[in-house]
Amino acid sequence: MCNNAGVAVYGGLEKASHADWEWVLGVNLWGVIHGVEVFVPRLVAQGKGGHIVNTASMAGLVPMQGMGVYVTSKYAVVGLSETLYRDLSAYGIGVTVLCPMLVATRIGQSERNRPPELGSRPGTAPEPVSFVGRVLPPELVARRTLEAIRGGELYVFTHPESREILRRRFARLDRAAQKAAED
Repeated sequence: MCNNAGVAVYGGLEKASHADWEWVLGVNLWGVIHGVEVFVPRLVAQGKGGHIVNTASMAGLVPMQGMGVYVTSKYAVVGLSETLYRDLSAYGIGVTVLCPMLVATRIGQSERNRPPELGSRPGTAPEPVSFVGRVLPPELVARRTLEAIRGGELYVFTHPESREILRRRFARLDRAAQKAAED
């Protein structure tokens, strides 16, 4: 099973509207939750194992300025996936969370699919966001994801650039944990 949906709004959290939160969380997080609600009980009941792939983002592990609503939704997908990985292993059901950086999709034009009742506040326009890394073709991401499924891997990272970004994040976490250990 593959839960793959994503929309984005751009701009600082101080400018996010309630409608922004509802739309992005409704697609990015609740879309995955709905897939889990519908298919996980069936996979468990069949007793034949299986595999679930949830599409998150590198933004689900490392925050990005100007994309707080999106980041929040994708952090939740990562946490949900990590928990599913533990919960479902006893049933022979694998879980993989896909954490790509830039992929050649139309997520940058997400607004085209935004329901009118969850529209932006009048007078607001998307703010520019700086992205790191190159744009990869979907076929490369698909190949790497299939390799991860076959290998029973929890995480899929698509860009070599992600390694240094993750190292910096975990170095900050390690420094904070070290301070706690010194007490």
